Amino acid sequence: MSAPRPELPTLPVTFRPTLTRVVLLSVGLAMFLVITVVALTLERLNPGERVSFVFVAALFFGVLALLSRPRVSADDTGVTVVNLTRTRRLAWQEILRVNLRSGDPWVFLDLSDGTSLPALGIQPGLAKERAIRDARALRALAETRGAGSDDTASGA
Repeated sequence: MSAPRPELPTLPVTFRPTLTRVVLLSVGLAMFLVITVVALTLERLNPGERVSFVFVAALFFGVLALLSRPRVSADDTGVTVVNLTRTRRLAWQEILRVNLRSGDPWVFLDLSDGTSLPALGIQPGLAKERAIRDARALRALAETRGAGSDDTASGA
């Protein structure tokens, strides 16, 4: 059974796990505030200990902010994949296939150099249906603009 062909999104478009991002940043901010308030209200702590509490809280928030960073941005010339610590720019012709198989934690892009690039900006964790729609939209864009656009493409 073939999935319906998704409508191509208007470019530029950015795909990101919005709900996951909101949860991570909210929890990070809440934990930073709680730990900072505890550090400032505990009378038995000396100034160095207070600073270390706040530093650990900031570090924790920083890690959660880093985890909320992934996105996939597409424009007329190609795709920018922003993962946790790396950003990679791809021309449409470099993307052979967009994969999101059952059980995959995120989308994988099969590239013309024979490698596969994880694209953490589309992940089915908290919003499975949205991730599937986003993966189909990115796949349709890649098929119409990329390396497979010259030959006959089968249904996604």
